[in-house]
Amino acid sequence: MISTQAWADAQLLWDFQQMGHEPRPCSVAIGLGSHDLGVADTTVDLYERGMMPFIVFTGATSRTTRERMPRGEAEHYRERAIELGVPADAILVEPQARNTGENIRFSRALLEGRGVPVASVLLVSKPYEERRAYATARKLWPDVEWVSASTPMTLAEYVDSIQDGRLVIDMLVGAQQRLMVYPRQGFMIEQTIPDDVAAAYERLRAEGFTSRLLADNVTRG
Repeated sequence: MISTQAWADAQLLWDFQQMGHEPRPCSVAIGLGSHDLGVADTTVDLYERGMMPFIVFTGATSRTTRERMPRGEAEHYRERAIELGVPADAILVEPQARNTGENIRFSRALLEGRGVPVASVLLVSKPYEERRAYATARKLWPDVEWVSASTPMTLAEYVDSIQDGRLVIDMLVGAQQRLMVYPRQGFMIEQTIPDDVAAAYERLRAEGFTSRLLADNVTRG
């Protein structure tokens, strides 16, 4: 059973991860690969709304996607987008990235190699990782404007889509920890963590929502 307090704390982390950006036309969209095909669907929706002329899907495979997406996350995203009506020539695939930092660095290299001028990027991620993705992108490619986007949904809707509330809270706790740890390691920009969000994170970690924490930080945060 997940306590009422744990759900309230998870809601605080969920809300904090949402950047609240209004989608607007950008030079390109970068869809970050993961287990969630909803990222591809949302990227397609933005394309159909005229928000960008083309798309980069980025991602190899991971332990959570290698069985479901054997050809790689980016390639499965590309196939999904074409199935939904996006022209194949409007999609670039970056198939090597295995983490968010590589997603950004390798996508940048791909675009620069193609001579694509980029002033702004619609960064499409899972809903609970908007802020983490944004902070990473700002650090690694600071001279473009980043606009965050994800599938519009509530925490309850996301839990319903995953069908595993404990896993969703674990993922929220892991994303929050990285916002606190990675800036010190140079992986993302520093951001102010509100006191109530920090306290919610500590309570959830103390309750055992730790499966997505960095291994060397499980006990000390």
